[in-house]
Amino acid sequence: MEKIIFFGLVIPIFIFVLYLGGRAIMTGFGAKKSNKTNLEDEIKDGTDSLDNAKNLTDELNKLNELLKSGALTQEEFEKAKKKILDN
Repeated sequence: MEKIIFFGLVIPIFIFVLYLGGRAIMTGFGAKKSNKTNLEDEIKDGTDSLDNAKNLTDELNKLNELLKSGALTQEEFEKAKKKILDN
């Protein structure tokens, strides 16, 4: 009789502990996957921002060359530069 009571209490507790452990492990896997996705997005955004900065620098250099060559006036240069920087 004592064995039945003992196993009647231990088995449900053991099953509950396994359930909690499995749930914690799955939550950990989900968090890891989410962090990996966020990291990949940050790397992609960083690459995009570097490309944008490079394009911005190239555009400003082209404008500066046009100003130096006399193709643009200082006023036109300032307007074009403002337009580029606002985008």
